Amino acid sequence: MTDIGEATSPSVVPLTENDPDQAPPKDKGLWRDLVAYWILGLCNNYGYVVMLTAAHDILKELEGGDGHAKSASPLDGYDVANTTARADDVTFGYEARPCNKLSTGAILLADILPALAVKSIASFLPLAKHVRIFLCVAAAAAGFLLTAFATVEWVLFVGVIATSFSSGLGEATFLAYATYFNKNVISTWSSGTGGAGIAGSLSYTGLTGLGLTPKTTILIMLVVPGLEAAAFWLLLRHKDTDKPADISEQEAGNEKPEEIDYNTLPEDERPLENWNQRLRYIPSLFIFMIPLILVYLLEYYINQGLFELVYFPGIWLSQSAQYRWYQVIYQIGVFISRSSVNLIQFRQVWIMAVFQFLNVVYFTFEAVYYFTPSIWIIFVLILWEGLLGGGGYVNTFYRIQTDVPAARREYAMMVTSISDSVGIALAGIAAIPSHNAICDLPVPDRLL
Repeated sequence: MTDIGEATSPSVVPLTENDPDQAPPKDKGLWRDLVAYWILGLCNNYGYVVMLTAAHDILKELEGGDGHAKSASPLDGYDVANTTARADDVTFGYEARPCNKLSTGAILLADILPALAVKSIASFLPLAKHVRIFLCVAAAAAGFLLTAFATVEWVLFVGVIATSFSSGLGEATFLAYATYFNKNVISTWSSGTGGAGIAGSLSYTGLTGLGLTPKTTILIMLVVPGLEAAAFWLLLRHKDTDKPADISEQEAGNEKPEEIDYNTLPEDERPLENWNQRLRYIPSLFIFMIPLILVYLLEYYINQGLFELVYFPGIWLSQSAQYRWYQVIYQIGVFISRSSVNLIQFRQVWIMAVFQFLNVVYFTFEAVYYFTPSIWIIFVLILWEGLLGGGGYVNTFYRIQTDVPAARREYAMMVTSISDSVGIALAGIAAIPSHNAICDLPVPDRLL
């Protein structure tokens, strides 16, 4: 496909889709593209996940400690960071709910708004893949360094913003570039992004659990941008993006396919040749975008507005540890569902949004009333939440790869990639006032 910023596209391009008489030869180097896209998905989302998993610790640094969680318990030695197992007949005596003064939704906004901004303009800019990925790698490394060495609040947030910029630009670029490859790179990309959730949240939780400081842990993670660069420039077989992406080049190997004049195709299957056509095409993508926006709005409202408020005192995990393990279990669910598209597909993504809304209702009541008897029930529900979120993502982009005409697929990928960021940004905006309102409610019986 032509670069996004160009005004014209060739009228004659190769096309052999749906030709039963031409069985494409086996592409022996396909494994390189599939593995590269898995690694790229992992590395692209890794820093973003780490920032969300570290949100609790980042907020402690911003507030100089546990904030109002420290004063929430009148029992010296049993604040939020030191709630180990205790006898059932011991009361906890909280005078206020153990909340951070600032919701982790604030970290979420810093972690997603730059990604949303860059995705919004990326679809109208040339697909200069090498320049874009260089910026992604550099911004990811800068984000880790700034976050690790920050001594004041604004530097911390600049680090989070740099990581968000890297993730947003990378996702828009890699999804658009995927239209030049075998359709299964969408599956491996999605699986890799799901793997980033597990690797990012579990590695941070595990390393800090071993006694490493957040600073040392984040510095160790500088290896990830280097791995991303190696996968892109050394492993991936690069394609010529000066020509329209088409199914024959994705699957037919090096054999030259038959050419067809795009002018003979229906108008809605021809390349988008100018900005006006691209803008007018966006509403036709709402069938993909709106369900995905809703899924992400609802799940990240839970993750960043309610997770921190769902707390079981007196068990083997502190409040901070519980929050981290919520994130790990959620990411496990995401990884499983994002890796499953070659086994099962769901065309009706809106159903996942309905189920996610039911999760919001349950977790809201739990955050207010603390009625769930065991943290294991919460763990199962969080795994289910992650399965829904990951399923919505991978099935949306798999449908674009299979349903959208080849000449419009690159643009459709970049525009639809905005959807998750829009949903997450709306969730962050909604999470902050909701979180603070619940924090001001009377202390539930479980904490008395």
